[in-house]
Amino acid sequence: MTVRPAPLGARAVVVGGTAWAWVAADVDPRWVQGWIAAAPDPIAAPLSARFLAALADETGVEPGVVDAVLVAPTAPVDPVIPLQPLHRPDHPRVQRAHRHRTDVQVLGTPDGAAVLVLGRGLAGRWEQKDPTSPHDALRTPRAPDVAPMVDGALWAQVAPANTASMRSFLAAGYRVVCAESLFGT
Repeated sequence: MTVRPAPLGARAVVVGGTAWAWVAADVDPRWVQGWIAAAPDPIAAPLSARFLAALADETGVEPGVVDAVLVAPTAPVDPVIPLQPLHRPDHPRVQRAHRHRTDVQVLGTPDGAAVLVLGRGLAGRWEQKDPTSPHDALRTPRAPDVAPMVDGALWAQVAPANTASMRSFLAAGYRVVCAESLFGT
């Protein structure tokens, strides 16, 4: 368990994986450690509904959804879909990206049918937003199409209940690496 101050752009964040967790919030680290130690399952506690609700009470801000965090493959995935910059300021996913990310880029297929929104999110990581709709999932541009446009890894967060998006990312070779909940975003 690591406890740090809240990062820029979020009031708090909880990130966890197999037997590790990272809590970033402007709260007393002893409160976090005491709460986790007293939980019935300290390993699972940081992303539990009870802890997230308690952290919400401490910070005065509601937690977001607990998302699966995935990282893109480094090897190309066939077929490569040609991308071009798009100007879509009224698209709801683009508007949301501007509220939660920096360096937002909007790309899409030449016919404009699939929209890819990229931006820098938590810890400055490049993040890809999920498909614009379930029927677009199979035509959504993939990380290898975008790799020349970003420096470093490409990440995605997906609500586990969004099965169409989860299947799309897994089929594109993304790997699940952890889970996270952002507060106050």
